[in-house]
Amino acid sequence: MHPIVEKTQLSPNVTRLVVTASRIAEIRRPGQFVIVRLGPGAERIPLTIADADPAAGTISLVIQAIGKSTEDLVALEVGGVIQDVAGPLGKPTELLESGHAVCVGGGVGTAVVYPIAQALHDRGVRVTSIIGGRSREWVIFEEELRRAGDVIVCTDDGSYGRHGFVTEALKDVCEAGGIDEVFAVGPVPMMRACSELTRPYGIRTTVSLNAIMVDGTGMCGGCRVSIDGRNQYACVDGPEFDGHQVDFKLLADRLTTYREFEQDALRRRHEELLRLAEARQLAEAH
Repeated sequence: MHPIVEKTQLSPNVTRLVVTASRIAEIRRPGQFVIVRLGPGAERIPLTIADADPAAGTISLVIQAIGKSTEDLVALEVGGVIQDVAGPLGKPTELLESGHAVCVGGGVGTAVVYPIAQALHDRGVRVTSIIGGRSREWVIFEEELRRAGDVIVCTDDGSYGRHGFVTEALKDVCEAGGIDEVFAVGPVPMMRACSELTRPYGIRTTVSLNAIMVDGTGMCGGCRVSIDGRNQYACVDGPEFDGHQVDFKLLADRLTTYREFEQDALRRRHEELLRLAEARQLAEAH
């Protein structure tokens, strides 16, 4: 069992849970992830390790509530427990030794680039982070990233920072020159756009793929992705790959495989919560 020791709401549908997992906290490296299972019969969910405190024996998980299983996770409160946390899994990030790196985070992807930016900064690499959200309330990890270097904030509606998409800010930074590598994490369209934008500049671009995953050890084949025309597995060969070699169309298609099942499970969860709320109201009335 892995107790939750801290819970923070980062944006309207993104929550940070600090969870006890001492052995993982000691050996995790940037870019790696865990697979969590809330309890018996629950879905196995891959989550990036956003941060770790080896002294406290804890890791930080940042969860976007978009389906039944993630809503169940973020409904937990301090003192609640997650039954299984397996990891660290995946290959660690290949970090620059020097130079200038740009870390681009879209939405919850900002939590994924944070440990990369932190590790690069600790090595003495110059870090510029470009992060975005729909509006100010959707921007996360700005304060943490500012401790690692310069930060450019973009919002779709212009309510905070620069008005526009992260790709527009990335283009300006690329045109200024002097970039050794770009790390981009976010929705598939955003990572694809970043990769296409950097291609003409010849800037190496690393993306972290959010493929469907079950076991996390390469056995199920669910996280199969096409890299430079070859099948690879995000859980053991990644999750980070050269963005210029990723077949993003195939990745996007495969991410929709279980969409109908996910929507149905979420609908049934909401119906059950509504029934429970009505039952409580009825009991209180009597």
